[in-house]
Amino acid sequence: MFSSHSYRWYQYALFPFLRPDRNRLSQQLNNKTILITGASYGIGETLVAMLSGMNIHLILVARTQEKLSQLKQQIEPHVASCQIFAVDLTQQDRTERLINEVKQRYGGIDILINNAGKSICRSIADSTDRLHDFQRTMALNYFAPVQLCMGLLPQLKQNQGQIINISAVNVLLAPAPYWAAYQASKSAFDQWFRCAEPELQVSGVQLTSIYLPLVNTRMIQPTYANKSVPAISAPQAAEIICRAIQTRKPCFKPLWTIFGQLGSVIFNRWWVMGCAHYLKRKA
Repeated sequence: MFSSHSYRWYQYALFPFLRPDRNRLSQQLNNKTILITGASYGIGETLVAMLSGMNIHLILVARTQEKLSQLKQQIEPHVASCQIFAVDLTQQDRTERLINEVKQRYGGIDILINNAGKSICRSIADSTDRLHDFQRTMALNYFAPVQLCMGLLPQLKQNQGQIINISAVNVLLAPAPYWAAYQASKSAFDQWFRCAEPELQVSGVQLTSIYLPLVNTRMIQPTYANKSVPAISAPQAAEIICRAIQTRKPCFKPLWTIFGQLGSVIFNRWWVMGCAHYLKRKA
């Protein structure tokens, strides 16, 4: 895996000039309430650490109570206040309770950061008796963020807030073998998000999509452990999110995606045939 220091140039090749202005961001977020899903590890945990020195209120959502409690203890000496919720977002009833509790406790949500996600890399042949793989990815990567967005929308409208979706660059490119469950679920919410964008902008809610390449977190370890692949670090990804909060731009994606998207359209059939040939040789 690429090291975060030796390959920092990789981030700037993808997202140039994206380091946030910390002082400006701190002023902009003064007294704001931010809800972050997937907050206990990886990008979420790193983002929380970056924001902890600001006068904000953090609502942190993840599955693991113990890890969330540790994170809260780390934040307490800093300026930010923090509330934690151990919730399995794949359970719709628990997600609904979370939404109701947030509505009752807080005057409003200013920023919702949809960061929680589940990744699966598995062939169709190995998935014929694993329908639950597709159900789980859709539950967390699609239904959960839709439910959160819909449930918290009244507060976001009231505060002229922002919803940030941490997506993957894969959804902008040609489909890839072994990623059917993951890519379908991420693409589903990406389409929902983009369809909702013009409607919500009319009511003052800004939607921002961040299409990240590989990020060196524990989520990619099962697939890319001990493999040298280009990846940005969690701090680099968190900086991009901070920049998205600061600018409220609708989209952040690597510079090269325009060529990737064009190639996906023009050479789609060749890509499919090439993948099939490669898999046949591999078998």
